[in-house]
Amino acid sequence: MIEFGHGTHTGLRRTRNEDTYYADAGLGLFLVVDGMGGHRHGEVASATARDGVVAQVAAGQSLVDAIQRVNEALIARSSGLSESRPMGTTIAAVRVSGRQYEAAWVGDSRIYRWDGGLQRLSHDHSIVEALVEAGELTEQQARIHPQRSVLTQALGITSPDQLHIGLARGELTAGARLLLCTDGLTDEVDDRRIGEIVARTDIAAQECVDHLLLEALAGQGRDNITAILLRVAG
Repeated sequence: MIEFGHGTHTGLRRTRNEDTYYADAGLGLFLVVDGMGGHRHGEVASATARDGVVAQVAAGQSLVDAIQRVNEALIARSSGLSESRPMGTTIAAVRVSGRQYEAAWVGDSRIYRWDGGLQRLSHDHSIVEALVEAGELTEQQARIHPQRSVLTQALGITSPDQLHIGLARGELTAGARLLLCTDGLTDEVDDRRIGEIVARTDIAAQECVDHLLLEALAGQGRDNITAILLRVAG
C-alpha cells in the first residue's frame, strides 16, 4: 500500500505558477514538471508535458517513450511561436508497479529515495551539476552559483537525437519513500533538512509535503515549489 501527499505553491516572488504535477496511485504514475519560456509559455509547456505523459502511459507506452514523444510534441509546438525564448519544461516522473518502481527525469527537477537515509536518484541536467561531477565546484558552491538554473537538457528545447533521459529502477521496501520535487524546493531547503522531514513517521505523507513547502517559503521562496511524497506502508 502506498500513501502519498502532494502540493504546489507559487512562491513569494513569482506571479504565476509554471510548475504542475500529477499523482495517480491507480495508474501508478507520479510526476512533477517545471515549465519555462516567454509570455505564458512556461505554463503551457508544463501542462502539455503533464497531460501528454499521462495520456501516453495510460495508453500503454513506457515512461521513456512517453517523455520522448512529449519532447517532440513541444518542439513542434514551439516552432510556430515568434518568442525568442523557446517553450520548455523539466520533468521528474515515477511509475510504480507492485513493489517495483521506474524513475525518469530531464532537467533539474529531482527524485529522491529515502530508506533509512536520503539518497538522490536523479542527477541534474545542469551546468553546475556537470561542474560538481568534474570536481570544479563543491555542492555548497553549486547551491549559490549564478548559473545554477542553466540547464543542459529540457523537454521542448533539446533536440530528440540529443535528449538524454535519466533512468533509475529499484524496489520499494516497507517504509521506503520517494520524493519528487522541483528546484523551488531544493534551492531553498538542503538535503539534510529534506531528509529530516521525509523521515518523519508521526505525521501523514500530506503533512510532510506541507512542511516541505512551508520550509521553502520560510527561506526566500524565490521560485514555484512543487513536491510529491510516496510512502510505502511499513
